[in-house]
Amino acid sequence: MKRLHTILTALALATAANAQIGAPYIHDPSTIAECEGKYYTFGTGGGGLISEDGWTWNSGAERPGGGAAPDVMKIGDRYLCIYGATGGGLGGGHAGRILTMWNKTLDPKSPDFKWTEAVEVCASDGMEDQDAIDPGLLLDPTTGRLWVSYGTYFGTIRLIELDPKTGFRVKGNKEKDIAIDCEASDLIYRDGWYYLLGTHGTCCDGVNSTYNIVVGRSRSVQGPYLDNVGRDMFHGGGKMVIAAGDRKTGPGHFGRTIIENGVEVMSCHFEADLDLSGRSTLGIRPLLWKNGWPVAGELFKGGDFWIESERRGYSLELAVDFVRMKQERQGWFNREQMQQPVKPIANQKLEEVIDTWPKGDIGVRCSDYMFRPWQHWTIIAHPEAGGRLTGPLYEIKIEGTNRALTATGALELTTREYAGEKSQLWWIEQLTDGTYRIMPYAIPGQEGLNTKYCIYSAGDSTPTLAEFDFNSDNSKWNFKKH
Repeated sequence: MKRLHTILTALALATAANAQIGAPYIHDPSTIAECEGKYYTFGTGGGGLISEDGWTWNSGAERPGGGAAPDVMKIGDRYLCIYGATGGGLGGGHAGRILTMWNKTLDPKSPDFKWTEAVEVCASDGMEDQDAIDPGLLLDPTTGRLWVSYGTYFGTIRLIELDPKTGFRVKGNKEKDIAIDCEASDLIYRDGWYYLLGTHGTCCDGVNSTYNIVVGRSRSVQGPYLDNVGRDMFHGGGKMVIAAGDRKTGPGHFGRTIIENGVEVMSCHFEADLDLSGRSTLGIRPLLWKNGWPVAGELFKGGDFWIESERRGYSLELAVDFVRMKQERQGWFNREQMQQPVKPIANQKLEEVIDTWPKGDIGVRCSDYMFRPWQHWTIIAHPEAGGRLTGPLYEIKIEGTNRALTATGALELTTREYAGEKSQLWWIEQLTDGTYRIMPYAIPGQEGLNTKYCIYSAGDSTPTLAEFDFNSDNSKWNFKKH
């Protein structure tokens, strides 16, 4: 029974490591917003989720008006909320209204928490080829203008402009059709391009939902939005950003969160998480940029790896003596060797070298990867220890041992017996270029948790701790299965 309990606990932690924990149940989540150190997202039907750290989510966010598919954005010192009051076939029709309202804070326990009266900014009459629902906000960083995309499969995706000071529709603004064949749209801007994210496929059918998120881009916020092969989204184009996977189906309602330069995540809901009773759940994934296109990364899951420096391609390893492998050598000049049977050579085993290692702390270095035991690391997720938007904490130890990578107060790296210390836990976060940064949870002698230092290649063979710099390959690492 004890062994069964251990197995079930391990399975539960493994499952939790691949998704936000707590009670992350939501449908049509708004883009994640930060307020006074907490994270918020709002969903269809009113209410939403709150997280202290971005990893553990529970209900508690409050939004009046009910309706569907809100979006939230901080503008100045206030938060603007936009949502669809009806439409989307709710109540059997497509007569929809989209409304905006403001609040000084998103914290329902704050004395300043009070939503303003909702104001209608657009509508559909249920007869035209349009459905006013599923709004997404973009505050253009180049012009300061505020845009909204909205609509469903029932008709077109439309674009309107709001006044960022009032949240009202800009006087005289005329809506423009920019896409078809999708819903739950969102607009983002990056490096001179405007991107239109749309949710394609079927909704609201649990494990049978085929929702997926596609994208097109344009040099103008008003389009046309073309995909990677030049198809216009107004004629059904769209490049895939994320589809079903990892036992989760139906990703929809894209949101982008920039944590810092080179570190971004995307949020969505999954129509059904097969590991969570098929419920609709909040999904957060690394957001990668490949050849100018957004694509969802995967949460790092741990396992057995060698860790490669992006700087040189060397392997992170224990600083121990090189132990030669035995081999029945044959000279290249032996003409008869080609007639002899092939004999595979086994990898060097841990037990063949571990007794040559010092018993106390052992430092680390980088060197050529040679399939050696001192270069092989086991990485284990510790979701119970905490996490943030980018994922849970991890333990990194030499495979087959309890010797764990540890941060020191001198901003150096060592390895010692794992004891669950905060300096032995690590963030492993995928960057927008697909590489990873590795950051200690805490550094001895420094107050609070570490948010600045990462494992850094100060030289080809010299790993240390230094400030993260996305523009330097010294800060970046890759994980290779062995």
